Amino acid sequence: MWNLLWPMLMVVGANTVYNICAKSVPDKLNSFAALTINYLVAAGLSLALFYLTSGGGKSLVQEMAKTNWAPVVMGLTVVGLELGYIFIYRAGWKVSVASLVANIALACLLVVVGILLYKEVLTLRQVAGMGLCVAGLLLISR
Repeated sequence: MWNLLWPMLMVVGANTVYNICAKSVPDKLNSFAALTINYLVAAGLSLALFYLTSGGGKSLVQEMAKTNWAPVVMGLTVVGLELGYIFIYRAGWKVSVASLVANIALACLLVVVGILLYKEVLTLRQVAGMGLCVAGLLLISR
């Protein structure tokens, strides 16, 4: 059970702090300067954790040779994600609503992606859940 729980707790905890930070980026700070700082910190931490967890025997160059398109495109989309959140909060969205709206919309979209790209099966329960999500979006938008 813990193997299922700890990654979810990590995502929820990190996402909570992430949204607090995105809302707290100073308005006078250029958004791309903020992202540059984010990525320098992330790159440094990722590199340190790579070497700490690889037992010192793995080469980063050898690991990078194993990659495909996904980490590259993921890096590109992270810029859009982070920039989007900065702009959402600068546009005046409340922290209590913005992430909720974004994540509900994302969840509904990923159900469709799961069906179309990964041949996942859509259940009646999922359809009902998506309907409740859409109803929730309508309720919080008023």
